Amino acid sequence: MDALTIVLLAAIALLILVLVLVLTRRGGNEADAMRQQLALALSQQAETVQRVERSLREQEQALSKVVDERLDRTEKATGQIVTDLRERLVRIDEAQKKIGELSTQVVSLQEVLSNKQARGAFGEVQLNDLVQSALPPSAYEFQSTLSSGVRVDCLLKLPNPPGSIAIDAKFPLESYSALRAVAAGDTAALAIAQRSFQQAIRKHIGDIRTKYIVSGETAESALMFLPSEAVYAELHANFTGLVEESYRARVWIVSPTTMMATLNTVRAVLKDVRMREQAGEIQKTVGLLLEDVRRLDDRVEKLKAHFAMTEKDLREVDISADRITKRGQRILDVDLGEEPAALPKP
Repeated sequence: MDALTIVLLAAIALLILVLVLVLTRRGGNEADAMRQQLALALSQQAETVQRVERSLREQEQALSKVVDERLDRTEKATGQIVTDLRERLVRIDEAQKKIGELSTQVVSLQEVLSNKQARGAFGEVQLNDLVQSALPPSAYEFQSTLSSGVRVDCLLKLPNPPGSIAIDAKFPLESYSALRAVAAGDTAALAIAQRSFQQAIRKHIGDIRTKYIVSGETAESALMFLPSEAVYAELHANFTGLVEESYRARVWIVSPTTMMATLNTVRAVLKDVRMREQAGEIQKTVGLLLEDVRRLDDRVEKLKAHFAMTEKDLREVDISADRITKRGQRILDVDLGEEPAALPKP
């Protein structure tokens, strides 16, 4: 029973108490009439209370059903949210693990690049992968030794011109790292780092020009391979003078991206050379074929002459056979006055 029903019953009880007090002061027929009216009013009031109670119960049941449905939907939605949250947390954990592994790999790469010998090996491995993926094995040689005794990281074997092209896979990272480490706004430190970087690259260009361009043995140019796109971008963005110096020294600076384009060009050149060689072989073969055709024509002419002689001999044989037949027939036609003897059967 809810609070509203309790209030209604209390009001009815109070009304009954008032009526009882009034009836006790009155008597006779009037009291009976009032009692009857009171009983009727109480009955009507009881029915009203019952209706109110039923209505309240129905409303309570409907409200409870609505609340239950909403709670059920809320529980399902909350469960789905919790499930999604758990899945996302799992993915976040996996991503964190991958980030941790990547950080370890980056640290390892930094350790590799901080060591000259390891950095050179790193550049050679990357260069080897690019060359092997673009060219046939006969078109290159790793760690090739020139006539001067200098060993080059990779030698592209091209026909003359231009000749074999040497590729150096080492790069001066220390000066670039120092340049990147300069704090923003420190103009003096930036100028010092830029000069150091220019000197390192300029010296590297000179070393390649001196060691890997050998007159009569290699092409008139060589390649400086930078396995870092960042260094390549820095050179072309802020040190165009160095790039122009490399052009004049005939040392072409390439990154992994431009190196692949260069290798594709080399592959096209090799393909063109092979096509020329094959064209020469085809011309030679066609010449031999024409010679064979001429010999065949001579032999056909000789065979025709033999056939003509054979045909003549056959005609003469036919003439001789015809003459023999006619002469035999004349002999048989001679009249000797006797019946000709029967010829023996063969």
